[in-house]
Amino acid sequence: MDLILVRHAIAGDADPRRWPDDSKRPLTSEGIQRFERAAAGLRRVQGSVDVVLSSPYVRAWQTAQILEEIAGWPAPAECPVLEPAHDTRDVIDYLTQQHAGVVALVGHEPLLGELAGVLMAGEAAPAQPLKKGGAVAFSSNGGIVAGGMSLRWWLTPKVLRMVASP
Repeated sequence: MDLILVRHAIAGDADPRRWPDDSKRPLTSEGIQRFERAAAGLRRVQGSVDVVLSSPYVRAWQTAQILEEIAGWPAPAECPVLEPAHDTRDVIDYLTQQHAGVVALVGHEPLLGELAGVLMAGEAAPAQPLKKGGAVAFSSNGGIVAGGMSLRWWLTPKVLRMVASP
C-alpha cells in the first residue's frame, strides 16, 4: 500500500469569537489559491490515488475537495480518526482495514507529523511536522506498520507549486 499524507492548506486564525467550534474554521482565500497550485503539483508528482480520506473539519475537507477538483483525485470520504484529538494508533488501526493500493489522508498537525515519524521509525519516533499544504508519500510491500514504511518523497507546498509549472 502507498500512503500520501496531506496537511490542510492555510486556514483562518483560530478565533473563538468567529468560530466557537474550531472544526468549522475554513481555508482563507489565499490558502485556497496557493493550494490549488500545490494540488496541480501533486497531480504531476503523484498522479492518481485510489481513496481520499479526510478529517471532517472544514479546512481539511475543503483541501480534499481541491484535490478532487484540481488533482483529479477521488471525492473525499469522511474519516473521523483524522480529527486532531486522535492519535497515530487510531489512524494505523483504521488503515489496516483499507484495501486500496494508494490512499491519501488529509488532516492536521500534530497528528500527521506524528504519523509520519511513526511510519518511518516506529512508535518512539519524534514528530516530523508538515507545512500547511505540504505532502509526504510512503510505500510498503505489506500493510501499514509502525516503522515499516519507506519514504518516497516529502514536499513543501512551495515545491509543489513550483512542480505545477511546466
